[in-house]
Amino acid sequence: MTECVDDYYLELPDGTIKQRNPFTGTQVWTVPGRAARPLGGPVDNPRPLTHADRTSACAFCVDRYLQTPPEKARLVDDPECSAPSCSDAAGAGGAGTDCDPRWPGRRLIRQVPADQLDATTAQFRRIPNLFEILPWQYWQMNHGLVMPESARSWQDEYLADPAGRAHVQAVLDARFRAAGRQLRAEDLSDDALRDESAAFFAGGHDVIVGRRHYTDDATTTADLAGSGTLSVAEHRAFIALTVATMGDLYAQNPRVRFVVAFQNWLKPAGASFDHLHKQLVAIDELGTRNQTVLPKAVVDPDIYNRFGPDFAIDHGLVLARNEHALATVGFGHRYPSVEIWSTSALDQPWRMEPEEVDAMADLVHAVHVVVGPHVPCNEEWHHRPVGVGAPVPWRVNLKLRVSTLAGFEGGTKIYVNAISPASLTSRLLPEMVRAREAGLIAPMDLGDECSVPRGVLASTRVRG
Repeated sequence: MTECVDDYYLELPDGTIKQRNPFTGTQVWTVPGRAARPLGGPVDNPRPLTHADRTSACAFCVDRYLQTPPEKARLVDDPECSAPSCSDAAGAGGAGTDCDPRWPGRRLIRQVPADQLDATTAQFRRIPNLFEILPWQYWQMNHGLVMPESARSWQDEYLADPAGRAHVQAVLDARFRAAGRQLRAEDLSDDALRDESAAFFAGGHDVIVGRRHYTDDATTTADLAGSGTLSVAEHRAFIALTVATMGDLYAQNPRVRFVVAFQNWLKPAGASFDHLHKQLVAIDELGTRNQTVLPKAVVDPDIYNRFGPDFAIDHGLVLARNEHALATVGFGHRYPSVEIWSTSALDQPWRMEPEEVDAMADLVHAVHVVVGPHVPCNEEWHHRPVGVGAPVPWRVNLKLRVSTLAGFEGGTKIYVNAISPASLTSRLLPEMVRAREAGLIAPMDLGDECSVPRGVLASTRVRG
């Protein structure tokens, strides 16, 4: 027996909306009179940019490459790379350069030597997270994982080079200081240095970092470069490299059950730096959300359609559609949220065709454009984990962190979301129309232009 929408979305006579997330059970109330607040506000005390601000505002900036761990890969502009020259996946199989139809006009350079970090301009970089959620030692000690030969060879080559060895030692020293460890990397034996730096070459927590801290035409510290300030082509490359990295993290470690992909934008949303980046974390569990949702999907695969696109159709919450994806306003979230759904028959993004990934990238980008760079938000990616049989359509939830959880939420576990789904739709849709007219987003149907059949999520019916 399937659950009906009325059990999860109840509008009361006074305008209060009581919601219960059909996937997680989260209780959310939207109360009239609390929704007038703007999504974002002006940046506090902006100041004129200096040259140092443009190139070294944080550890992700272009003048501070040596403050982050060895670079696994980077995308650089290359107009001649308009067709595939090889079939290697991003980050796989040793050093080298590749063209790939997933990022036309760009070349992927893998395993960049320390003395070559400034030889090209990296539009996007794939680097290990200096402070992993699951460290390499976790996989070694709990799962008996052995470093792959390709990673070991890269590590040996990197440490054999004086510039590479100095780079690794400097980054290790920073990590030792942060952890309060009384160690100096230069005092380590060769074996100890390899052990301490193993995560830089074989770890499962990567970061995809954009080139800019501020926009190219920035004049003050308020002019941050976010997802919405990228061009359509740049954002496609950003998403494509993230997707390829996800597939690589699954492939390199057979003990991985789920790769968590997310983006925290601005410090109120959990970002360490106000510099555009996504994170991917390989873990050995499915996570509570998957453990809650997957049994429901096994019994009722149509649950995603019924409480996702179909609900949006019935309640006027459809924002945008293109050939392979759909953007809707969601309900039952702690924060105002947009859900971008892949309509592909596949539910693992690294297995999709480039045009299917680009379609998702374009809709995610469009939402970021209209939300703007001054609204803290989280991007949360959901997909079918490897080894799971139940359908899980690839979707990206964009949650706008415009409220602060406080005592009421802590005492009741009922979350007050100040902006109703209908109100969020009415705010975003006109801005998307204006953005399309200005050429800031990719071509797409908007609002009433969208012809969306019920049951549009093909992966709930057929999986390749």
